[in-house]
Amino acid sequence: MLSTEDPLPHRPRRVVVAGASGSGKTTLARRIGIALKLPVTEMDALHHGPAWTPRQEFMADVETFSSADAWVSEWQYPEARKLLADRADTMVWLDVATPVTMMRVVRRTVTRRLRDEELWNGNKEAPLHTVFTDPEHILRWAWRTRHLLRELVPPLEGTHPHLAVVRLRRRSDADRFIACLDAGVA
Repeated sequence: MLSTEDPLPHRPRRVVVAGASGSGKTTLARRIGIALKLPVTEMDALHHGPAWTPRQEFMADVETFSSADAWVSEWQYPEARKLLADRADTMVWLDVATPVTMMRVVRRTVTRRLRDEELWNGNKEAPLHTVFTDPEHILRWAWRTRHLLRELVPPLEGTHPHLAVVRLRRRSDADRFIACLDAGVA
């Protein structure tokens, strides 16, 4: 597993960003796309259909974008993870502290709800009181899954030796990583 001090074995062309909800993976994926001049695909936009139902075309869409020569996306949704790991050459793992991710998820969820912000395909955050009644509410889901990637990412070094895995633990690590990409060092 690499850190920001370690040089990458190649210039990234197919990048997945892994992280718990609230870790900043979508934001970092966009930053990586800008730094490397690569197209970015947001997985939530592909996955969520109207009324939060999974889109039937989801895996076909993942298959299509991930077969391209260059791309950046998040590493999420169990049905897509293997395909993305198989095709990516670089994984950036945001292994951010739980208090940080949970604070971000709460802030993001409350802000989106108060602004009545439309997310993907007409979907909006659920009313805030449903955190108490809906076991799948984003805040409860984020808490329940916060450590999942600590089980999923480390084994990739053995099962996917082609995949350079860079572990970032804080925002300053991500900033340093982007600076290296901008400078053409990584």
